Amino acid sequence: MKLAVVILNWNGLELLKKFFPSVYKYSKKQSLYLIDNNSNDNSILYIETNFPSVKIIKNPENLSYAKGYNEGLKHVHEEVYCLLNNDVEVTQGWLDPIIKQFKENQYLAVAQPKILDFKNKNKFEYAGAAGGFIDYFGYPYCRGRILNTIEEDEGQYDKDCKIFWASGACFFIRKKIFDELGGFDSNFINHMEEIDLCWRISNANSKYEKKYIFNSKVFHLGGGSLNYNNPNKIYYNIRNHKSMIYKNINSKIEKFLISLNVFLINILISFYFLLSLKFKRFFKVYKAIFYSYPKSNINSKFKITKPKNNFKYYHVKSILLEHTILNKKRFTELNKS
Repeated sequence: MKLAVVILNWNGLELLKKFFPSVYKYSKKQSLYLIDNNSNDNSILYIETNFPSVKIIKNPENLSYAKGYNEGLKHVHEEVYCLLNNDVEVTQGWLDPIIKQFKENQYLAVAQPKILDFKNKNKFEYAGAAGGFIDYFGYPYCRGRILNTIEEDEGQYDKDCKIFWASGACFFIRKKIFDELGGFDSNFINHMEEIDLCWRISNANSKYEKKYIFNSKVFHLGGGSLNYNNPNKIYYNIRNHKSMIYKNINSKIEKFLISLNVFLINILISFYFLLSLKFKRFFKVYKAIFYSYPKSNINSKFKITKPKNNFKYYHVKSILLEHTILNKKRFTELNKS
């Protein structure tokens, strides 16, 4: 089985200098690609000069994460993709256990390693931790990270398990399935592209598996593409969450009830920002509330993938209730049904 490690880059020269040497050192047996979103900071020159075996794919402009990968991966033909952020440090042998499982399990569609914080290597990292899930209302959380509460890695998740979504920071997927589903939805910018794709994979075929593989380990810097304090982060989170529900919930009644609940939560969030005098964030919430998924994509591959088999996509009814009202701070404490 052939695997390609593919890094999407835009003006990430300093990150590449810091993190790419580990990728090159510990991934030499596999094909290495850099998809560049029209950088002007000598990123390509750095890779060509220091790592000439790396294949360079040039996008004509900054196409962001989803469309950047969609376009670039048209030129990558290995059987499994590892989509890796340019701010990830990998470790010796990180690919071996994941390749082994893709070889042995024909239904394995998506996988992710254990993702730890580069700045604090004893803690899980926000974006993915030990594998992702969503609640009934489509809000994401992870083993090792619930909302903004992040756990120390004490070996509590040192067991492979099925997950609902894998982190886009280090995202393994079979090429065949990526192509069948049309890749990432390019209307998603900066957030939840991978969660939406994972949801569509389950809708397309409930036999497909997504797994967290614990004995593969990487360290993620995080926050490189969009600073966590940036008001645009709030906008894209709310906007993309709405779109994800619209696309992936099949029942019209459930879609209405979930959307109503999310709408009321977003109204409360907006009032919190207003009372806190955070006016930019207040307006970003309202801008997201009134965002509509483009009608031009009504028949596109990645628009709506209705479930062919009924499956329960959630284990927790409300992660907001569990965390904020019931004070459940760790994944192991949740009332999973």
